[in-house]
Amino acid sequence: MKILMRAVFLYAVAVLPSAAQLTPANQQAVVAVTSGWSSSHANLYCYEMKGGKWTLAHGPMKARLGKKGSAWGIGAHQSPTGATMKKEGDRRSPAGIFYIGGAWGDAATIKKHAKLPYRKVTPRDLWVEDSNSPYYNQHRIIGHAPKTPWEKKQQMKQGDYAHALKLFIGHNPPPKAKPKAGSAIFFHIWRGGGSKSTAGCTTMSKANLEKLVAWVNPDKQPVYILLPQVEYKTYRAPWKLP
Repeated sequence: MKILMRAVFLYAVAVLPSAAQLTPANQQAVVAVTSGWSSSHANLYCYEMKGGKWTLAHGPMKARLGKKGSAWGIGAHQSPTGATMKKEGDRRSPAGIFYIGGAWGDAATIKKHAKLPYRKVTPRDLWVEDSNSPYYNQHRIIGHAPKTPWEKKQQMKQGDYAHALKLFIGHNPPPKAKPKAGSAIFFHIWRGGGSKSTAGCTTMSKANLEKLVAWVNPDKQPVYILLPQVEYKTYRAPWKLP
């Protein structure tokens, strides 16, 4: 049954050098630091490269992560050998370095940043979280209203305040996503005013998310860096982190 008509790729897939250090092309970095691997709370900072130095643009901002904390993800970095890795449904946020992609939401347009790709979500928009599908962790648009249970299960959320605006985090990125390694990881609006953890996404207040979306510039190859304090100190110099 041929139901998947086309995909809209609003995100860039890129890989850093084997040393995993940031390059001069990476001019923006969103940094989230936690107290440890089991923490679902993070302090988030936005940095921009100016005059050859990382400069704080926004932050700190409070953010919530997966209920069970974080685990190494698949991104623009090399995870340590034998490390605990992010898996589908483990309720952990992916740690490491990840490219930031396009935005999705309920509004017809977002005018705060014309360069950031954006799509208004419709009932025909799917984000495939089925590890057995060849379209795993991909955004797809079908040519008809969802009919089958599978199609309905893959639908992107609508009418949900927490998903009224979201920004893609390139963990386990398409088109070569590893099955069962985790999918549909976004920045989006937090629930309960920050009182609730997530299934793996990074959430924050609506005002802070709007600020982040307005600030992100795809021309500056922005990355998201999520690490516990100890690991951030360990990798900060060799990876050239802010």
